Amino acid sequence: MVDVSGKTVTRRTAIAQATLVLPPAVADALRDSGGATKKGPVFDTAIIAGVMAAKKTHELIPFCHPLGLEDCKISIQLAEDDHVLIRCEATVSHKTGVEMEALTGASVAALTVYDMCKALSHDIVIRETRLIEKHGGKSDYRSAK
Repeated sequence: MVDVSGKTVTRRTAIAQATLVLPPAVADALRDSGGATKKGPVFDTAIIAGVMAAKKTHELIPFCHPLGLEDCKISIQLAEDDHVLIRCEATVSHKTGVEMEALTGASVAALTVYDMCKALSHDIVIRETRLIEKHGGKSDYRSAK
């Protein structure tokens, strides 16, 4: 682990995004069903899974500090081009950042969408998971994309 004992406690926020590409038939099925499959409500379930994962990041990623997240919000949108955009925003007042928590939340939410839709098609692609921005701590970051 990195020694953070000399760092100052600040409010830290990170936003990560995962993108899935759905085959048109899967996207149409989700639109027609109101976002549900035989397993249940896809996006609602993915939001719960993502928040749960963000809270357990230190158990999944070696050397991550355990953080008591103060807030974790996940939003999921099915775009007209059959892409699913998942954004995870995590916030904490601590000596270390929450980038890994936001990335983990977005990643697990994406995996949950895949799992709940795979009976419709295995051609779902999780295209990218990336940090969009972070605030607090030594430096801020905003993706150029």
